[in-house]
This record gives sequence, C-alpha cells and structure tokens, in this order.
Amino acid sequence: MPDPAPSDSDSGSSWTPAQLRVLDDAIEIEVSASRHEGGLSRWTPIWVVVAGTDVFVRTWHRRDTGWYGAAVRSAASRIRVGDVSIDVIVTATGVTDAAAVDAGYRKKYGDLAARSMVTAEAAASTLRLDPC
Repeated sequence: MPDPAPSDSDSGSSWTPAQLRVLDDAIEIEVSASRHEGGLSRWTPIWVVVAGTDVFVRTWHRRDTGWYGAAVRSAASRIRVGDVSIDVIVTATGVTDAAAVDAGYRKKYGDLAARSMVTAEAAASTLRLDPC
C-alpha cells in the first residue's frame, strides 16, 4: 500500500484511494495490536469494511482479551495486507451510522456469512482504523 497522504482527519493522515481499494478488495486483513509492555501481539486475521473514506473492523463477540481488547486499550495496531503493513490508530466509534457498516459487511461477505457481524453486539464493537 502506498504511504498515506496528510489530511485534516483526527489522526493527521487519511487513507489514499489506492489503499482504500486494496482494503476493500481484501477478504481478510491481519491485525497485530500494540501490547502495554511494548511490541506487538501475534497476527490475527479479521474482516475489514470500507465505508466511504473510512475503514472499519469489528468483532462478532466483544471481549477485553485478544486482538480486540489490546487494540482498544492501546488505541494503536498494525495491519497487514499481503506483505504490506501499516501502523494505524484505533478508535472505538460508537458508530452513529452502523447501518452503513452493516451494509458493507453484507455486501462484501454475503448475508449468511456476515450474520454474526451485523448484530447489535458486533455493531457496538466497531473500530475505525486511521493510518498514522
């Protein structure tokens, strides 16, 4: 993925159109959350959705452990698509338009496969990823 271009977003950077296409086309990405003692956790495959110019991930079952808990606690992670990785800022969104993210999961993964990712519990776990 090309380097992100500067913008006025919260993180100081925004996704480039090329990065958004790569993320939108990827069936899975891998995430490695920052650990409180330093370093990164193991790589974990997750689903990703692009809605407009924003990138979102969710967990089907919200918990304070694993990649999700570590990403929320540290507010930082690294994602990998193929052999390219990028550091990201992780923001728990409390998505105001969960319907757009739900629609993204259904469109990308199909109604049946996305069923566990479009529940109220999954929607409450929505995280926005912004490049550093």
